[in-house]
Amino acid sequence: MSTGRYYSQMGGLPGQTDLLSGRAVFTTAYAVIPKGVMRDIVTSLLPHWDKTQAWIIARPLTGFAETFAQYIMEVAPGGGSDRPEPNPAAQAAIFVVEGEFTLTIAGKAHALREGSFAYVPAGTAWSVKNTSNAPAKFHWVRKKFQAVEGLELPPAIVSHEDEHQISGMPDTDGKWGTTRFIDPADVRYDMHLNIVTFEPGAIIPFMETHVMEHGLYVLEGKAVYRLNSDWVEVEAGDFMWLRAFCPQACYAGGPGRFRYLLYKDVNRHVDLW
Repeated sequence: MSTGRYYSQMGGLPGQTDLLSGRAVFTTAYAVIPKGVMRDIVTSLLPHWDKTQAWIIARPLTGFAETFAQYIMEVAPGGGSDRPEPNPAAQAAIFVVEGEFTLTIAGKAHALREGSFAYVPAGTAWSVKNTSNAPAKFHWVRKKFQAVEGLELPPAIVSHEDEHQISGMPDTDGKWGTTRFIDPADVRYDMHLNIVTFEPGAIIPFMETHVMEHGLYVLEGKAVYRLNSDWVEVEAGDFMWLRAFCPQACYAGGPGRFRYLLYKDVNRHVDLW
């Protein structure tokens, strides 16, 4: 049963009397996929997944995401997969937004619940099984692992948000902080999946412009986000993709906290063509 801690109410279909216009935006610098377009009719069924549907909200595509794919998975009771990942070069990062299920990594079972995080290294056998009597929903980020000669492979991680403190950004009096599930100093990992938290009134006080690509899924609250040259209103359930070097900033006006799940690629040289 969801506590409402994280947004997870995808699906359904608007009424025939609703307006067609919405907040969806797709540009070469960024995209906004609002919660209102994540309906049942745009889900995907995946091979070797039982009683499961997926909203694929990012995928490698020229002019869109370059480094990763992101799915929102809904696994019905009794559903799951013994063969979830078809690409042996792909690593996985998982964050649970509703329900509970068993994640088995290299033969070891882990009970995941709302707020759980897991990292599965590339080439590792894993499986998912929902043995509860309610749906389980989680974000699944897939990224091809970039191995480095002389650097050992990263180990699996299973933890929960409650086990991590929010690390405040300097000079923000704790109003802007990040929950880090992967040690940012551990260069064995080439991706991070964090939770960023803004208290009401907090801001990103400059136009961030950097090499990391981002996927941002809003877990809670609302804010005005600067994406390239545009200010865009976003709220819980919305997804944003930001291309590398897309200028970005944020103002969290309240009344409650603004929180999002943040993907970024890290710790590797850029490829030279």
